[in-house]
Amino acid sequence: MKIILASKSGVRKNILDKNGFETIVSPSNVDEDQVKEALIEKGANPEIISKNLAELKSIKVGTKFPDQLVLGADSVISLGSKLINKPISREEAFDILKLLNGQKHYLISSVCISKNSSMIWNYTDRSELKMKNLSDKELKSYLNEIKTETLLAYGVYQIEAGGLHLFEYIKGDKDSIMGLPVKQIKEYVKNYKL
Repeated sequence: MKIILASKSGVRKNILDKNGFETIVSPSNVDEDQVKEALIEKGANPEIISKNLAELKSIKVGTKFPDQLVLGADSVISLGSKLINKPISREEAFDILKLLNGQKHYLISSVCISKNSSMIWNYTDRSELKMKNLSDKELKSYLNEIKTETLLAYGVYQIEAGGLHLFEYIKGDKDSIMGLPVKQIKEYVKNYKL
């Protein structure tokens, strides 16, 4: 199963590789913050924002790969009515963890597959997570274990690494939480007729 991944996420590529995909990585370089701001101004909810970003990434990369299946993906964190973005610094990462500390929130993961720059399939998954109530010292200790480039690229918690211990509970698909609902992708691609 060959697929073009419109993302530079090593975690997403790893999930695809482990599930039998022949993956070619081609990052979309979409300005996510600009798109999010425009969609928020129009009153879009987190699911719509996540879905639109996944579709935009897939379609943009699709122009370079005619007749190929191109997978775009996006994940957003929703805390009440607030959308939590990836941190741009270690200080902001700490502030985000403080905000999520002890709180129930949702992680919305969307994927879109396009061909010839037209969306042919999409899926959005919503997971519920609740962080433990942790001290500033515990939060800083967790952040100190993560390389800065990893933190800025993937967000404040990585359940595939040491982030699992931050949570009181996680209700949802682990692959989706890591950024890719791979079961649904496999099912679609397996049944896709070229």
